[in-house]
Amino acid sequence: MREKSTTCLEKSQKKRRMISSTEALFYSRIITTPIGDMIAIASDNAIVYLDFIDDNETPQINNQNHRLLIRLEEELGEYFAQKRQLFTLPLSPNGTTFQKAVWETLLKIPYGSTLSYAEEAKMFGNPKATRAVASANAKNPISILIPCHRVISSNGSIGGYSGGLWRKEFLLSLENKTKNKKT
Repeated sequence: MREKSTTCLEKSQKKRRMISSTEALFYSRIITTPIGDMIAIASDNAIVYLDFIDDNETPQINNQNHRLLIRLEEELGEYFAQKRQLFTLPLSPNGTTFQKAVWETLLKIPYGSTLSYAEEAKMFGNPKATRAVASANAKNPISILIPCHRVISSNGSIGGYSGGLWRKEFLLSLENKTKNKKT
C-alpha cells in the first residue's frame, strides 16, 4: 500500500515539474492613468493583457520592473499627454484565431478616427459578421493599445466599451483633440 502511494506522489511531482518547465513566466504591474488604474501583464516577449481595474477591486499585485511593463507605462504616459499616437510594444493577446484576426483589424484603425462595427466587419473581410466582430471587440484583452474604443455604432452613437462608456468618450475626445491640433 505504501509503495503505491509513493509512486502516485512521484508521478504528481513529475507532472508538476513538466508543467512548470513549459509554462511562460508572466510579469504584472499596476499603471495609473488619468482614467483609472490598469493592470498590465507581460510575458518575456510581449504585452499580453492591459485592462482597467474597477474602483471596488484591489488586486494583490507585486509591481514588477520588467522592461516591457516599464516601456508600456512610459508609452501610456506619452499617449495621455498627447505626445504618442502609435504604440511600439509587441503584443500577444490570448484568444481564438477569429478574435485575433479581428484584433489585427482594430490595429488598422488610424488614431483619431472611428469606424462603425459594420465598417469594421467589412474591413475585416466579412460584412455579415458585424455581431461576431463586435463580440470579439468586447473580449479584447489589451485595452487602448488594441483600439476597440475607436469602434462606434452605425447610427453614430458611442456603442459599448468594456472599460465603461465614460472612458471610451475620454479616449475618443483625447485622440480627436490631438488630431485637431496637428491639422
